[in-house]
Amino acid sequence: MNLKRKIASLMACLLTSSLASTSVLALEGDRSIFPAPGTERARLVINGVTDAEVIAPLIRDFQQKAPDVAVEFNDYVSNDLFREAELACREKRSHGDLWISSSVDHLVKLANDGCARSHRSAETERVSAWANWRDEIFGFAFEPAVIVYDASQVPPEDVPRSHVEIAELLRRKPDEYWTRIGTYNVKLSGVGYLLAFHDALQAPTSYGRLLESFSRAEVVTSCCNKEVLDLIETRRLKIAYNILGSYAYARYLRNNDMRVVVPRDYTLILTRGAMIPTHSPQPDLAARFVDHLVSERGQKVAREKAFYFAENAPLPPGVDGPISLIESGIGRPIRVGPALLAAQDRATREEFIRNWTSLLAPGAQ
Repeated sequence: MNLKRKIASLMACLLTSSLASTSVLALEGDRSIFPAPGTERARLVINGVTDAEVIAPLIRDFQQKAPDVAVEFNDYVSNDLFREAELACREKRSHGDLWISSSVDHLVKLANDGCARSHRSAETERVSAWANWRDEIFGFAFEPAVIVYDASQVPPEDVPRSHVEIAELLRRKPDEYWTRIGTYNVKLSGVGYLLAFHDALQAPTSYGRLLESFSRAEVVTSCCNKEVLDLIETRRLKIAYNILGSYAYARYLRNNDMRVVVPRDYTLILTRGAMIPTHSPQPDLAARFVDHLVSERGQKVAREKAFYFAENAPLPPGVDGPISLIESGIGRPIRVGPALLAAQDRATREEFIRNWTSLLAPGAQ
């Protein structure tokens, strides 16, 4: 199948589916232990899709209010957490007290299958309607999908500020950017799949052109935000596409050559979701942590120390983009709800990944 026919097949798949001490952190592999500041009387086990150091400020702030609680945080790749959570639910056994994931389509599928406990409080009432589904999934972090580039390698005239501009850049300067663009491998990353799926729904024509440009440029694909950003920082890549804003901005704070751009045509926004599983051993303690995440205090910590972007706040200093994503109309939140089940339909997902992989990551098939 030639390139244009592959792209047409991928887009047709999407069209069809859219219709249908508290400062001490002990590390144990992918497990991070936050000791209780006082005498430990309880331990909260969180299985989540985020780096421990990113969520650490929120955990430590929670422990200031709950000094007798130690927190165990287990860091997962999104697909692995979904697989293990689904199995635990099916077998009616515990798998931690709380699940956190940026692949909110995974959480919706789990909740739809009866794997979530409902929780309602004065704090959860604060959550925007687009980020709260049935009082079972609560969005607590505002994550725009951004473009990252290395200012030491990309001249100002080449900086892409929209999806169309990336495609045009790759057509204009194919030699300069061949194998120097990075993004998720949707076969390996649940977040990458969710963003790619919604890119195709949001702007099928421009996304088809972008895929064609990526294919010709032999885009480098990876499982995770961190790996793509590492490749830019080591000068292996020049530009990264669809990186979560929190990871991108954290890297910018450490290295000012790692610049962050919010696309001007549209910007997908997802929320990291928190869900209390049906078989949570400590649902009340998990609910206390959820309340902290979505509280005014928790959101302030998230904005200033962890995730940096917020729904009702200007973009962080140094980010290239509009003052407000929502008010400008550029931000397109991915609503948490039953529409996300289309992304998790088995046949749709397999066909999308198969076509995408044949275009952008043939060696991963």
